[in-house]
Amino acid sequence: MQRFYLIVGHVGRLELLVPQGAKLVQLRIKDAPEAELRRQIARARDFCAVHDAQLVINDHWEIALDLNCNFVHLGQEDMAQADFAALRRAEVRYGLSTHDEAELERALSHDPAYVALGPVYPTLLKQMKWAPQGLARVSRWKAQAGATPLVAIGGLTPERLPGVFAAGADSAAVVTDIQQAEDPEARCRQWAKACA
Repeated sequence: MQRFYLIVGHVGRLELLVPQGAKLVQLRIKDAPEAELRRQIARARDFCAVHDAQLVINDHWEIALDLNCNFVHLGQEDMAQADFAALRRAEVRYGLSTHDEAELERALSHDPAYVALGPVYPTLLKQMKWAPQGLARVSRWKAQAGATPLVAIGGLTPERLPGVFAAGADSAAVVTDIQQAEDPEARCRQWAKACA
């Protein structure tokens, strides 16, 4: 699993940043009509194929199946509606969000490609009902996840990476630190180098 996991909210941002060293990228589009979702997902799929990057589609697993994407990410709410059997039949890998012990146990029961834990640090991106999880919980999650890769997310910066990886995370997901950077492309290159 790639140590640097970029998350973007639009295919245009994906096309800007993947060439800067992001080999694992999630397209997380929240509010868009289905036609626009399909347009962006298809474009991202083709762009990532050309640039040898792994595309992960957030939430929209049915469209991902329809458009022959091979990796999705599901939050806890999405897991209830997801057809895991259909995903497995199509050989679509999936990562699952977790925030507490019960969610981790539930996620691991689905044999995911990875589990994500967050927010590790305070995050500016969205209001979270969970307090920052901290590095000790990263270590506990990794012990419970075993061979399943663990993705840390929430408030991460290149400076915090050594501690996150030392705590047991296999991959570090980033949204805000690159999204709000003065020079997102340069910041993306910095992340890629820090995770190399």
